[in-house]
Amino acid sequence: METNDHQAGYQCIGCGALIQTESPDRFGYLPASAFKKGLEKGDFYCQRCFRLRHYNELSDLELDEDFFLDKLRKITDDQALIIHVIDIFDIEGSLLTSLPRLLGQDNIIVIANKVDLLPKSVNRSRLTHWLMQYIRSLGLKPKQVILASGKQANGIEGLVEVINHFIQDRDIYLVGITNVGKSTLLNRLIQHYGGDQEVITTSNHPGTTLDLIRIPLSEEYGLVDTPGFVKKDQWAHYLSRRSYGQVIPQKPIKPRVFQLNPKQTLFLAGLCQIDFVEGERTSFILNVANDLYLHRSKLEKAADFYKAHCDDLLMPPTAKERSLIPQWQAHHLTVKSDQDLVIPGLGWIAVNERVQVNVQLPKGMVPVVRPSMI
Repeated sequence: METNDHQAGYQCIGCGALIQTESPDRFGYLPASAFKKGLEKGDFYCQRCFRLRHYNELSDLELDEDFFLDKLRKITDDQALIIHVIDIFDIEGSLLTSLPRLLGQDNIIVIANKVDLLPKSVNRSRLTHWLMQYIRSLGLKPKQVILASGKQANGIEGLVEVINHFIQDRDIYLVGITNVGKSTLLNRLIQHYGGDQEVITTSNHPGTTLDLIRIPLSEEYGLVDTPGFVKKDQWAHYLSRRSYGQVIPQKPIKPRVFQLNPKQTLFLAGLCQIDFVEGERTSFILNVANDLYLHRSKLEKAADFYKAHCDDLLMPPTAKERSLIPQWQAHHLTVKSDQDLVIPGLGWIAVNERVQVNVQLPKGMVPVVRPSMI
């Protein structure tokens, strides 16, 4: 995927790609005239990062998963501390339980990012304890769990304390899947340590960081940003940035409550269908993005409603996006009053009574039942 026209090893400080001036459709492209200006200024942003920073435009590139795995394997050569950034709103989808096997080490600290999106009433200490227990139950055994918000700078002090402790004798790598806010957190850390503001390119588009980016914090060791690990079953791979903005929370979520009887259906826009199959009348409490359209229907009329409104009310996805999404697959689940029903990438649902549901999602996306987080 790399070319032989890299300009003397110069690196884009936004995404980490090696600068090259010959191939606009490859990583690190920069017009020759802009490269000369970069030489004068002493820094480089590739054309892709320049357009993202100044015009909020991000050109699509074909990103091979092997490309990301190859970059992550380099960590095994360095006895480093791993800071694994996850999305508090998508724990199951963003947690890399294979991380110790993938990297050959288990010296891991988990940063649960985007905590600012949870209702303000959530007890942080209780949530931290819950996260540690739940993550361990999934097979990952971190040394510590820290709640943080790169957007609001919450929890940065705890992260800085960890970094200052371990940076004395090793490098520290930030690892996570795409869209967990890893680069936003790193920008906060760079600002804390006196660097330029917003050095690393950030966006909600997969694959923004394309190479290892090292920020020296001492004479020997530094903080290393890694490419986001690409998971093909993320909504971001099927939806436009506009549609994706309706799916992921932008502000603290406000739980929405539906009183449902058996044989009723809930649509989460046109992305998921939840059929209440059996149980007593109860509340379905949805913790999803405030802008995500929700609709209640009778189960017997659900198919007709979807067919009639998939191109207006039940969006996203748009018709074009829907053509890219795999066919829906049904999952039959039982959910108790002390459990959450997790809808991958969309949020979670709590109930007041034991219920049986059918959850229809694109093939490859699997709903999860877990102990209640809130």
